[in-house]
Amino acid sequence: MTIPSIRRHAGTVPPPIDALAAAADDEGHGFVRRTIEEWASGDNRFDKTGEVFFIAELDGDIVGMCGVNVDGYVDDPTVGRLRHLYVSPTLRGSGLGERLVMRCLDHAANHFGLVRLRTPGPAADHFYDNLGFERADSNNATHVWRFGTD
Repeated sequence: MTIPSIRRHAGTVPPPIDALAAAADDEGHGFVRRTIEEWASGDNRFDKTGEVFFIAELDGDIVGMCGVNVDGYVDDPTVGRLRHLYVSPTLRGSGLGERLVMRCLDHAANHFGLVRLRTPGPAADHFYDNLGFERADSNNATHVWRFGTD
């Protein structure tokens, strides 16, 4: 199997994730389409200090995405938020989700002291637990990744 490439997407033009959004819509995940809409409107282009957005491509098709924003739920610019991880159903279990998350964390380590996220349910909880995230006890975060701790 060919390994998907991961690249950063930036600028004012939304990422080319329409096909990915259609697959996500079929599964009831509206956040992928919302990513396109918020990018187009300028509401969220992952362009604040420390923010990043990655897309994964395989054979010319976008097959995954993930980004980091400044966490809007806390008034602290040293806290990031992992957002919008989505992997095409055909590539789940391939390690692509882990690669996208780790790429985001590698970037975030240079800008944030920790990164938080909120999962939608048990399968996602398990995924992030297995990656080494700590459980968080917050209304706005289920997991946290701390940088620079032993």
